[in-house]
Amino acid sequence: MAQLSGSANVPDMGRRQFMNLLTFGAVTGTALGALYPVVKYFIPPSSGGTGGGVTAKDALGNDIVVSQFLGAHAPGDRTLAQGLKGDPTYIVVESDQNLADYGINAVCTHLGCVVPWNNSENKFMCPCHGSQYDNTGKVVRGPAPLSLALVHATVTEDDKLAFTPWTETDFRTGDEPWWS
Repeated sequence: MAQLSGSANVPDMGRRQFMNLLTFGAVTGTALGALYPVVKYFIPPSSGGTGGGVTAKDALGNDIVVSQFLGAHAPGDRTLAQGLKGDPTYIVVESDQNLADYGINAVCTHLGCVVPWNNSENKFMCPCHGSQYDNTGKVVRGPAPLSLALVHATVTEDDKLAFTPWTETDFRTGDEPWWS
């Protein structure tokens, strides 16, 4: 009786190739599975569309519903929300119980601190190095070199607040926006 592989204990070439392929597939799959999160970490997330707008979120991550928001906030209030790129952005309640058509990015232009609203002084005052901004976010005292960035704040059809990038002339200074 003739055996093709020479011995009963030695598998034929088809089995050996199958086992090599199975081992290669297992090792490759494991390596790719381990590398996938590393590669995803270095690829920035997309903006989600051509408009680049986002729905404003409150401190708990819930969408801001404008009618409820106006019922809970007095005229002149400036309340932080999560804005474009996750930046803290102030929502401005105007005197006639409407929201302003702009939001104010709360990141100081000096060193990046979050600038709180000081209601008694009617201005934004940075706790890090003393920069001050008026009620629209225009710099009035340094060391901050620039005014706070603006975003458009619009009410959507489903009564939610949406932030979109501000690309027009800065109404506070008459200059082109430095942040676009």
